[in-house]
Amino acid sequence: MDLPLNIDFTGKVVVVTGAGGVLCGTMARAFAQAGAKVAALDLNKESVEKLAKEAREEGYICNGYQANVLDVEELEEVHQQVLSDLGPCDILVNGAGGNNPRATTDNEYQHEKKEGQKTFFDLEPNGVDFVFKLNFQGTLLPTQAFAKEMADRKSGCILNVSSMNAYVPLTKIPAYSGAKAAVSNFTQWLATHFAGTGIRCNAIAPGFLVSNQNRALLFQEDGTPTPRSNKILAGTPMGRFVEGEELLGAVFFLCDDKAASAITGVVLPIDAGYSAYSGV
Repeated sequence: MDLPLNIDFTGKVVVVTGAGGVLCGTMARAFAQAGAKVAALDLNKESVEKLAKEAREEGYICNGYQANVLDVEELEEVHQQVLSDLGPCDILVNGAGGNNPRATTDNEYQHEKKEGQKTFFDLEPNGVDFVFKLNFQGTLLPTQAFAKEMADRKSGCILNVSSMNAYVPLTKIPAYSGAKAAVSNFTQWLATHFAGTGIRCNAIAPGFLVSNQNRALLFQEDGTPTPRSNKILAGTPMGRFVEGEELLGAVFFLCDDKAASAITGVVLPIDAGYSAYSGV
């Protein structure tokens, strides 16, 4: 991988949640390539073990751990294992999150509903609850598990993964948009709460990326853009989606104690200009 910044994380222990996915897996691999000792966490054990094996074969230090970010006891078990294997966490990347069909409407606008579509009034409470827990508590609970030693040492960095949905909610996904807004707010809260401990806390807000989760929403089976995809691209000045590796420059910058020593409480958009365009 061609790293965007020449930052040396040698000796740093980096914990990345959600590392079984493409985006956070790329972050975990990049930190390992930059010299860090990486703990890759995900509910999908097979994915993180595969990631860790590939990284070790390339000469880097990376261990994969199965972890449910909503399970306090399991997080503490993994925390203790990471302490034993790699040492105390220096950088925590809270990347676990996502949406769920149970919290998603079929129609963009209520007045345009069609027979058989799931509307706002059909959203399942347990689906909405799951999305909020996954994104918000899935950020809060790993921070409780891994940041205490940072506070005791009076140094460390937390990077949360928010979304451009936190600024302007997208149609169809009210729970996900609201949950990511909570992550942005929590990032600022943590930055203030930890200000006297030497811990910095920031977030990135990715724009539209193509992932396994949203590929079917953005592209037809023949590979052409869906109508929703065309709307997105029409409102994006750069006229394209963001690539996963384009997040790495911001991730490395915000996690580097020299480059970003006075930066905390920031939520940085990485959106190909989407948030700058009014539509006219």
